[in-house]
Amino acid sequence: MKLSCIAIDDEPLALEVIKKYAYKNEHLLLQQVFDNVIEAEKYLQQHKVDLLFVDIDMPDKTGIELIASLAIKPLIVFTTAHKKFALQAFDLEAVDYLLKPIQPERFDKAVEKAMVIFKGISKAADNDSFLVYAEYKLVKIVFNNILYIESMQDYVKIHLQDEKPVMTLQTLKRITEQLPPEKFQQVHRSYIVALDKIRSLQQKNIELVNGVQLPVSNSYSAVIKAYKEKLRN
Repeated sequence: MKLSCIAIDDEPLALEVIKKYAYKNEHLLLQQVFDNVIEAEKYLQQHKVDLLFVDIDMPDKTGIELIASLAIKPLIVFTTAHKKFALQAFDLEAVDYLLKPIQPERFDKAVEKAMVIFKGISKAADNDSFLVYAEYKLVKIVFNNILYIESMQDYVKIHLQDEKPVMTLQTLKRITEQLPPEKFQQVHRSYIVALDKIRSLQQKNIELVNGVQLPVSNSYSAVIKAYKEKLRN
């Protein structure tokens, strides 16, 4: 499996570096490179890509503005010389944030993260597991072993029944896209629970089989009420 990708950067040398790394990476199919956002936008309107390498600080329009304007967003790896844009990048659910000068091993690590996410999104919902990138390796997470999933700023912590928790650099939204909806439910902006691991339900909290109690926010109370009714029937 290869990820189709393009790169956008107004610095010719930076583009050459990305081209060099991309051609050497077995997981990438580099389709085009662009030295300006306008031409890249036109290309994205007519072509589907899986992964986008994009500089942030560019004339005409920043990389962040470009991504925010896209109706259909590919996986994103931001490339920049500035650390100050990191929070905005992760708000846009970027796979990674590469600081220039980009080192080859760091580039390959970003691609590996993108592959994990892409494979996870592509998996059918009836599969019994998905993959995450954690502690510099791919980790298989079995659905039936998940107790709950916790959002921790830029990371997600997956709490497991028979193993230690797994921390991965992803958003809760991205994880949700990989979970079968009939088995998992978000109950709070910071928590997703495995429905078959719920021991008891109250109006404002849930107790899991391991004794952990999690809050239920008002915006998800209707979902929990519906789940209670389902159990009664």
